[in-house]
Amino acid sequence: MTLTKSRARSRAVRAPDGRRRTVAVLVLVVLGALIPLLGPSPALHGTGEADPPGTGGIALLRTVLFAALAVPVGELFAVRLARTLPGAPPALPRSWSTVANSVGFVAALGLASVVATGNLVPGSPADIDVGGLYETRDGKLALLEVNGFLAAALCSASRRPATQALPLAAVVVAEALRAHPATEYSPLVGSGLTLVHLTCASLWVGGLPHVLRTMRLWGHGEAGAALLGRYARVALVLLAAITATGVCSSLRRMPPGTILEQLTDTAYGRVLLAKVVLMAGVSALALWARVRLARAADPLTARSPARAEVGVLALVVAVSGLLTALPVPIRW
Repeated sequence: MTLTKSRARSRAVRAPDGRRRTVAVLVLVVLGALIPLLGPSPALHGTGEADPPGTGGIALLRTVLFAALAVPVGELFAVRLARTLPGAPPALPRSWSTVANSVGFVAALGLASVVATGNLVPGSPADIDVGGLYETRDGKLALLEVNGFLAAALCSASRRPATQALPLAAVVVAEALRAHPATEYSPLVGSGLTLVHLTCASLWVGGLPHVLRTMRLWGHGEAGAALLGRYARVALVLLAAITATGVCSSLRRMPPGTILEQLTDTAYGRVLLAKVVLMAGVSALALWARVRLARAADPLTARSPARAEVGVLALVVAVSGLLTALPVPIRW
């Protein structure tokens, strides 16, 4: 009888916690969607720059594409960490890769339709020139991303989900090339920076949620803390690479003597500044989690700041999607 009451009280305690987590996730999803949709107008206000057509929709599609890319890439990374951990339980959480790749396929298809109408939002299916995609560099890269996500979804649903790494790598390469057209100064240098930046960001953003899900499945034990510690050591290198490539990319688009002015006077600079602030918050949360992991009596208490870190990272992805849709720091 006493055991039954104890279990009932435990379920009653967990229920409000579960509802709070659900509400928090929904709030973050709404905020993440609002940033790309409402971001262009405030960012462009007073800059003298024109609002390119369909910026909000394109930014939302790119946000979805980046998130869909991060989930399977980070999952492959986290699964490898878990399976190479000595004495770790064999159980792993259910994969989200197939769903994420399918969502990425839809987002890439939407972006390809924009490219097929001359980088304009299509008013009807008749406006989309599918055959024209094969005639331009941007069209071919858009098709590569569509096919890459489709192949990744099929691979993740097969008996060898690790094979999705190859089509996902093709998507990353296509996105890096798309971000730096041939008319840009030293486009291959810019594409190389974006390639490293996007790969490291996907490993970090997608890896942490899967690590936390794995820890929850394993329950209270040393294996969960060891997994988070192993991820934290790699994440430190990823953060350094993301910071270095981000700074170099910004300096290529904003000369050193104009950075302070462009951070406040251009839409690109304002959103970039918002991303920097969010990344500072992410870094602080990551440091807090690492300190708890090393010094707390119960290392598993590091999960709380790590969960908050996931939430802020979701906002960083949304801001990144908006950043790719805004005009580069030049006057239209």
